[in-house]
Amino acid sequence: MKNIPVVMILFGGSGDLAHRKLYPALFNLYEQGLIHDNFAVIGTARRPWSHEYLREQVSDAIHETHDTVDENELKAFASHFYYQSHDVTNVEHYEILKNLAQELDDRYSAQGNRLFYMAMAPRFFGTIATHINDQDLTGSGFNRIVVEKPFGHDLASAEELNKQITASFDENDIFRIDHYLGKEMVQNIMPMRFTNPMVQNIWCSKYIKNIQVTLAERLGVEARGGYYDTSGALRDMVQNHIFQIITLLEMPEPKDLSSASVHQAKQDLLKSLIIPTPDDVKKYFVRGQYLGSDTTFAYKQEPNVDPESTTETFVAGKVKFNEGPIAGVPIYFRTGKEFKEKKNRIDIVLKHINNPYGQAHSNNITIVIDPTSEIYFTINGKRIDQPGIRRENLTYEFSKAEMAKVPDGYERLLHDVFVNDSTNFTHWSELKRYWEFIDAVEDAWQKENEAGNPAIAQYLPYRMGPKEANTIFESPTEHWIYE
Repeated sequence: MKNIPVVMILFGGSGDLAHRKLYPALFNLYEQGLIHDNFAVIGTARRPWSHEYLREQVSDAIHETHDTVDENELKAFASHFYYQSHDVTNVEHYEILKNLAQELDDRYSAQGNRLFYMAMAPRFFGTIATHINDQDLTGSGFNRIVVEKPFGHDLASAEELNKQITASFDENDIFRIDHYLGKEMVQNIMPMRFTNPMVQNIWCSKYIKNIQVTLAERLGVEARGGYYDTSGALRDMVQNHIFQIITLLEMPEPKDLSSASVHQAKQDLLKSLIIPTPDDVKKYFVRGQYLGSDTTFAYKQEPNVDPESTTETFVAGKVKFNEGPIAGVPIYFRTGKEFKEKKNRIDIVLKHINNPYGQAHSNNITIVIDPTSEIYFTINGKRIDQPGIRRENLTYEFSKAEMAKVPDGYERLLHDVFVNDSTNFTHWSELKRYWEFIDAVEDAWQKENEAGNPAIAQYLPYRMGPKEANTIFESPTEHWIYE
């Protein structure tokens, strides 16, 4: 598709996300011709900017992310941007916004198509969605809305937000964005599983011992202490990124690659998700907080963090399903701040088999999502200069030229919004099930907090989290592959 007509209203147009990710992504799509002559973007925020000042910000964002830029093309691109100072709680401001959108629709022949993007504080999502409906901001063509995470704080708030948004938009027009689903190696999970017989044939409980998902961050909370202390690692990372990855690893093969079929396969799987009991949480989940060092603050000393906080900066746990290709196989996850390095990876651990050599290790399949993009198979091979078995890695990785072609996750996902492909977005039925799981863990932790004995492990920075995370495995022979 080329030159899709649309007026995009970006709530949070002066924010960091818009500057770092959205404006560069839109420029790349403009260069590709997906949007070009018949689009306009209205950036909104409370700041008293002008059209020209927004265009300068857009140009700066492109220069910061692109090594070379055609200045004439950039100027033409930026000319499609308009600014409207906007208080999301003021009903009259929506009337002004509606009039500007219609004016730009007429000017650019956008055919009544509207795209709304919520790139601001989550507490305003429901307010914006309600006023879009009350003030009739939707157009006569297609109407789509993109909602950033977090989508709610728990199941009850997520259900309320979903009710507000579905008053204006059908489920098929709601794009709950998770930028991890735009990452190259996350999008490679399905092709790897379903197009390779040697992988597909071992993707079952007979051969897979466990799966391990690690999303490790090198930095602490830094300036995000105020937000993070109300969220924590479980809500911030597990409820979205980790569960999306787990679902792709566990789901049955869809009947085809249409969005409807992929989401149906995910929903069929999630019906069998085992919700943990309080005893399960005590046994198979660990929460922790990072300590300080000579050069870093401990979490409780970070700006805007409660000195008595029980919010976790690390969480490890176990997920299981009763159905699906690997029903009953445990999936272990861990994520947190102040790890030894930034790395996102998946380790599929295969069961050990008896063999005449005796020394052979189990095979593993490892998918590295960040900072590199690669898949490698760990196999056994013969030692060259002495008797015995050694471990070898068979690696699938991109060349530098291929890596240069990999689009940013936001570029890829914005493309999908424009062409109305919701495959790599979260359906409400999936999100609801994730929240049911998260709420069960949070409720168990809250009871511990109220009893005055929260089990919050303390861990030194720049390692692999608390040692207690090594105790969540079902079997004493299981351990973290990535150490």
